[in-house]
Amino acid sequence: MASSPSPFLDPGTHSAANTLGILQLKRDQLIPAVLSASTEDSDYAEGKVENTRFGSFPHSTLLNQVWGTQILASIVDTGSRGSKSRKRRREGDEDGTPDTPNAEVQESRKKAFSRAVKASSGFAHLVPPTPETWTLCLPHRTQVVYTPDYSYILQRLGAKPGDHIIEAGAGSGSFTHAAVRAVFNGYPEEEDKFNGSEGEHGENGAIMPNKKRKRYGRVYSFEFHEPRTNQLKSEIEEHGLDSLVTVTNRDVYQDGFCLSPESYGDSEPNADVIFLDLPAPWLALKHLARSPPSAAVLKSVSSASDPSTPNANTSTSTIDQQTTPSNSFQSSLNPNNAVRICTFSPCIEQVTKTVSALRSLGWLEISMVEILSKRLEVRRERIGLQEEGLRGANPSAATVQEAVQRLRDVEGRAKAFHGLQKEKQEELMRRAEAQKRGEKVAKQDPEEAEAQKAKVLTGLPPSKHDRLEQARSKLGNRELFKEGRLVHRTEPELKTHTSYLVFAVLPREWGKEDEAKARKKWG
Repeated sequence: MASSPSPFLDPGTHSAANTLGILQLKRDQLIPAVLSASTEDSDYAEGKVENTRFGSFPHSTLLNQVWGTQILASIVDTGSRGSKSRKRRREGDEDGTPDTPNAEVQESRKKAFSRAVKASSGFAHLVPPTPETWTLCLPHRTQVVYTPDYSYILQRLGAKPGDHIIEAGAGSGSFTHAAVRAVFNGYPEEEDKFNGSEGEHGENGAIMPNKKRKRYGRVYSFEFHEPRTNQLKSEIEEHGLDSLVTVTNRDVYQDGFCLSPESYGDSEPNADVIFLDLPAPWLALKHLARSPPSAAVLKSVSSASDPSTPNANTSTSTIDQQTTPSNSFQSSLNPNNAVRICTFSPCIEQVTKTVSALRSLGWLEISMVEILSKRLEVRRERIGLQEEGLRGANPSAATVQEAVQRLRDVEGRAKAFHGLQKEKQEELMRRAEAQKRGEKVAKQDPEEAEAQKAKVLTGLPPSKHDRLEQARSKLGNRELFKEGRLVHRTEPELKTHTSYLVFAVLPREWGKEDEAKARKKWG
């Protein structure tokens, strides 16, 4: 059970030690970090450090910061971290003596822990963990379900607080984090703490009878690959979601989705929503029924499977064994509500087999959707000769008038320049002829020459150097976010994984008792 609220559900206002934080370097470049206030097991005097291409960020500068704060990079000595590597310090010297830092070294590390010097450049933003940010930076173990897909899936399935979700094919856990946020309506241990078996205490200390137990949202995640299962369990515990997510290592094709009654009760998972991210989802559908399917239905579903599909049944004896109705069938679905399902398949052949199996097993409102997501880039487009030398703008002529005026300015300065050069050449020739005749020639005063040059250039357009200086001086008084034309463009390429989504609905069973109650109520 979670001892503290999960940062994915209640991150608070500030970052805290031993919780997950996300360093956002660019729009799509994020780094997850479990913030630590300890100097142990660290090669740096500043403690634990996140090294990025934009600088180094000690965890001491990330703790107790308001979410969204811009964190400046720090100067960290990444080259000299001791004469011995971490592996040698862990294993010890060649003589078998472990190389543990003495008390003096440990004390110096503690003293230097909070002394992080700010660098002259480099920064990142510290943001709280969300399913969206986690999807962009999680360690990939399989192909993940990205935000455009799982946001539509959860909306189309109608996942709401208090629902139970079955997820098969957990993989890297992207959909798991999004699903638990969608169904979250409190922690189960809160009711166990305040609503004991003896009842609640009302006013004046009177013991009130127990109310009906609240149905808390929960995610039941199944994964066939055991190492991935263990890794996902570890991440769920680190993120404080272990009281809301049950991760099980199981082959759902063979063993289904029901959990052991000793640990979870007879009705678990009692699902309202199902999401299957499997290579052959039609093989798992026989376990998602309200009553045991007939042998004919099971045989038709199994015969549609491809022998090359993983876990597909090839032998006739195996098919006959699987299609035999089980006397101990237990449904994993909520009997009181309609159940909605979504399968995630990258190939159209998988879709056709899934749809055929859904029809055979009584699912209704079957439809297929493909999500093609593109981002819109919205920005200000600043074009004009006044943007020369400034970043984020196009310093070219915006109109014909600007282009013509610039040509006139260039021609005017060129004409003045060539006129000065001609006068200078004529002056040199006159001096040379005077020297030949033996006349004494006085030297020209430099100040007088500069004054004459300035007089000639007076009234001409400024030079390129002067234009750049003027643009930089006026930059502080300009509101660039209001200037220019507001434009939007789509990204040229899709940056998301696309698959075919098959949706269906399984209505609740309607018996004679339900019919009698309805007739009695409605007449």
